[in-house]
Amino acid sequence: MTKFEITILGCGSAMPTTLHHPPSQLIDMNEKLFMIDCGEGTQLQMRKYKARMSKLHSLFISHLHGDHIFGLPGLISTLSLLGRTADLNIYAHKEIDFLLNPLLTYLGSHLSFKINLFPLNPHSEEKLFENKMMRVTSFPLKHRIDTNAFLFEQKQSPRHIKREMIDFYHVPVKQINEIKNGADYLCSDGNLILNEHLTTPGKPSRKYAYCSDTAYSPEIITYIKNVDLLYHEATFAESERNRAEETFHSTAQQAAEIALAAGVKKLMIGHFSSRYNETESLLKEAMAVFPNTELAVEGKIVSL
Repeated sequence: MTKFEITILGCGSAMPTTLHHPPSQLIDMNEKLFMIDCGEGTQLQMRKYKARMSKLHSLFISHLHGDHIFGLPGLISTLSLLGRTADLNIYAHKEIDFLLNPLLTYLGSHLSFKINLFPLNPHSEEKLFENKMMRVTSFPLKHRIDTNAFLFEQKQSPRHIKREMIDFYHVPVKQINEIKNGADYLCSDGNLILNEHLTTPGKPSRKYAYCSDTAYSPEIITYIKNVDLLYHEATFAESERNRAEETFHSTAQQAAEIALAAGVKKLMIGHFSSRYNETESLLKEAMAVFPNTELAVEGKIVSL
């Protein structure tokens, strides 16, 4: 099965603590790395957990609060020191120019690669990236500034050929790919052989949704229906619901309610407030609503 792994580099929130690093994750899709958010110290976390910077394909920045972007200058500088020549694609809200332009001016001709900025649409769903294997889309969240979630989808693999049936019906080699992709086969005598007699289903698609930062927002449910893994912020405990509403964040219970309504297979909560010296109480609140919940922890790797 093709690799689809999520590595947690940081799962804290705005205030630095000794317990958690600022937000950042890596998605390893068949040996290509896609980074979501880039909090301060992200490149050190990559070193710590032995993530190869040379495999970094693109960055996806959910919003422009400092805890999600202050690691960018150092990471970009290090990639240049390492001699990167491939373009680096950054998907972020257009206002990120305020950070990138001075940085690129400062680095000047010393930067060894080109940065391509792709502005996010903060108001509606949008496809950001697609190839034969995967698709990445974004959709809006409910926060104090424009914020987007990201949905990573590994596409369903082509159907598997039944070799004995292909041989029995003398299917030409040139039509094999069409049949893998769902086509029926018309024999020379006019007999139509349905695809289901020639193939078996391929591996189903796998989906990962990243939703941080956001207030409780049932509007996102339509985008995350039945995903294999949902990462949803759980900045506060239920006792701090008023504070969550004031700051446009969610409680652990609210994250679980979203997971339950969306029918996701597993929930991971993160973006923990610095006020908590432990997170087991947040896990307990979420599990009371959605039992298949786990905590984000730096260094955790989840395979889908």
